[in-house]
Amino acid sequence: MMRTMKNLNGILLCNLGTPKSTEITDVRRYLREFLMDPHVLQMPTLLRWLLVNLLILPFRPARTAEAYRSIWTREGSPLLLYNQRLRQKLATRLEVPVALGMRYGAPSLEDAVEELVQAGCTSLLLAPLYPQFADSTTTTCVEAVTALVARRGIEIKVLAPFYDETAWLDAAANSLEKSIPAHTELLLLSFHGLPELHIKKSDPTGNTCLVRDDCCDAPGAAAATCYRHQCFKSAREIAKRLGLFENRYRVSFQSRLGRAKWLLPATDQVLASLPNEGVKHLAVACPGFTADNLETLEEIGIGGKETFLAAGGESFALVPCLNDSDEWVDALAAICRQPLSSTKAN
Repeated sequence: MMRTMKNLNGILLCNLGTPKSTEITDVRRYLREFLMDPHVLQMPTLLRWLLVNLLILPFRPARTAEAYRSIWTREGSPLLLYNQRLRQKLATRLEVPVALGMRYGAPSLEDAVEELVQAGCTSLLLAPLYPQFADSTTTTCVEAVTALVARRGIEIKVLAPFYDETAWLDAAANSLEKSIPAHTELLLLSFHGLPELHIKKSDPTGNTCLVRDDCCDAPGAAAATCYRHQCFKSAREIAKRLGLFENRYRVSFQSRLGRAKWLLPATDQVLASLPNEGVKHLAVACPGFTADNLETLEEIGIGGKETFLAAGGESFALVPCLNDSDEWVDALAAICRQPLSSTKAN
């Protein structure tokens, strides 16, 4: 039974999104919405429109649709399915209304907000399902939902990035420990990449991020919005829980797009070089994602595996994301409880 109270709180889970199907028209529609977001491609509007509509959309949707077909299930998109199941389990665990909205595609954030309104919610906790902060994930989600609820008089509280939350770190480490093959020689923690420009733009000090090689080693004023710092912090904490020394794990960044300078080291380059360094048995995890998707299942699980084995690797294991596992539901419930209890309408 849902909790009844004068000011009913609800939770809005937000993730990036997925095409409606693997048809090229649906993939093109999804890519257009995604790439036209100024937080994703940070450039002048006209230049972004020209790049997306004249250089990307005429060619990329066919290749992307083929990639989606390689990971699509009978029930549909893995990302959507895992998040739908997570929503159902979390609603049961916390006994509050929980809705799921995608920043791009369906179910839309607008539909998710309407669902919570219809359930009687007068305040909500927005939970972006991204452990680490980035403008292209967290900020765009927050801005979109804020605009939707502003005209409805709904109080909104935003769940902070949980990259260093004990509950999430424990769940991630426990999942890895159960999934890493015993003969693994190295664990590669691959995070989604970002252009260096995004990192510098989010630096509130203006003179910390990417200024020196060790800029991410210690907390500081820039840490709260530094994606790179948060990735390395997550990796260190996960490795510590697994009892891994520095020579047993590495961090890399995947999914480069375009010619801008992106965060290094690049995952594809690392995968190609590891066998020559003596690493023949590799496990890869993607702790920047809470649910498996195109970037984990196809880019790493298929393309990354081919790269590593072709370079001389002998075994490759992709560790599943937390998806809708009970330990992730428990962790997310624990992370949500405190801000949820303080989310009330005025």
